[in-house]
Amino acid sequence: MCCAEEEKNPSFWNAWAQRTLKDALTLQVLNRNIAKNLILFLGDGMGVPTVTAARILKGQLNGCYGEEVQLEMDKFPYVALAKTYNTDAQVADSAGTATAYLCGVKANEGTVGVSAAAVRGQCNTTQGNEVTSILKWAKDAGKSVGIVTTTRVNHATPSAAYAHCVDRDWYSDGEMPPEAVQAGCKDIARQLMENIPNINVIMGGGRKYMLPENTSDVEYPSTRGTRKDGRNLIEEWRELKTDFKNDKRGYYVWNKKDLLSINPSSVDYLMGLFEPGDLPYDLERNTSMDPSLTEMVEVAVKILKNNPEGFYLLVEGGRIDHGHHEGKAKQALHEAVEMDRAIGHAGLLTSPHDTLTVVTADHSHVFDFGGYTRRGNSIFGLAPMVSDVDQKPFTAILYGNGPGFKLVNGSRVNVSTVDYQQNNYQAQAAVPLRMETHGGEDVAVFSRGPMAHLLHGVQEQNYIPHVMAYAACIGQNKDHCQKGNSAVRSSALAPPTLGLVITVTWLLC
Repeated sequence: MCCAEEEKNPSFWNAWAQRTLKDALTLQVLNRNIAKNLILFLGDGMGVPTVTAARILKGQLNGCYGEEVQLEMDKFPYVALAKTYNTDAQVADSAGTATAYLCGVKANEGTVGVSAAAVRGQCNTTQGNEVTSILKWAKDAGKSVGIVTTTRVNHATPSAAYAHCVDRDWYSDGEMPPEAVQAGCKDIARQLMENIPNINVIMGGGRKYMLPENTSDVEYPSTRGTRKDGRNLIEEWRELKTDFKNDKRGYYVWNKKDLLSINPSSVDYLMGLFEPGDLPYDLERNTSMDPSLTEMVEVAVKILKNNPEGFYLLVEGGRIDHGHHEGKAKQALHEAVEMDRAIGHAGLLTSPHDTLTVVTADHSHVFDFGGYTRRGNSIFGLAPMVSDVDQKPFTAILYGNGPGFKLVNGSRVNVSTVDYQQNNYQAQAAVPLRMETHGGEDVAVFSRGPMAHLLHGVQEQNYIPHVMAYAACIGQNKDHCQKGNSAVRSSALAPPTLGLVITVTWLLC
């Protein structure tokens, strides 16, 4: 939507507001259906400033000013705010927050799938403090389940869906202290194979944590596995999941061509590990070898839809966070735009009638943009003024801290002498750090579908999976559920007038 000339006419704004009002009035009829499917899109580090900047970038990539367009998540009818703090941290990390929005309990930073009684790095505090995730609740209810990420599949966000670990960095036993291994604690990659052995879809990076340390990577022979126990977890998975004689239709793929060549309707299990570590940034992706997040999501949804009982899917745009940590705003924002594209595509493959889709972030970053920039100014461009202190220009995008802090002869770098539009430009920061930090403000929660209206107001982050489970009648909230189709239950809970309409419609069918 690019309407530069129309914007000069008051009728343009009045008409737009009236259309929005009309749409808002339809929300008085709540969607109380049972959610057959659940999808959680998690933008790692996607704070509100990142959402706004990504919206502008999306518009500018399509030839618009940018500010006036809508992200796919902007189209969701309900928005809430989530408080992101960990039980031991005012400014959260991705592990403790993942435990909150997946397991329903707040936890300490650096820990996944364990309660706040567990202490980071202390193996002996694991047992007895494990907490289960909504992915497991869905699996126990007979649904298919999947994980898709642009990071390692054993990174903080996805690992909280299946692992119970007091240290998010224990990707394989090669990263664990010997005393923890000896005490019986399991690395995260091993837990991916053992804790919930029938996860239907697993896609992302992280091959090296699945392979023995003397085994070369299939794509990069000089890269070797990290496992000290000698186990090849990829081969173990293939042996268990590719037994076609016993109706176990499983496929392992490591490149885009093989991924897109499979027929989703004939797949029960899929593991796709496309890199030894994290997937590359979307701007740097080898489009012939590495699938985009949108392509992975499409395959995942099509496979999971094979189950008539429905599915739960966790999708992480994980490298938004990495771009910000490196001070590379262009990388981070393009990652956010790609995740939004995946959200839109998932919407085409599902229906809000029976699919609850939630989009949120685990935490924010000390990223922002300002400087009285003019309408349509490149989101990566300069502010229209120079500093009235050092008389030098500055970009609209700035970080509160990070690697972008640079001095030349004791003063701030003149950004007009560098290419601030390049993909890996590190935006200027106020405080020098090797890695930029997270931000502590609330994050947005966008929702659409059955019971989406329950995600409202300002909530604790751990509230999210409780709502999703309630909507799907899984986990601990089942008392409100009735047998039969969703329309019957919807009419029972809907306002009387709507219930009458639904009843009459049913009788006429």
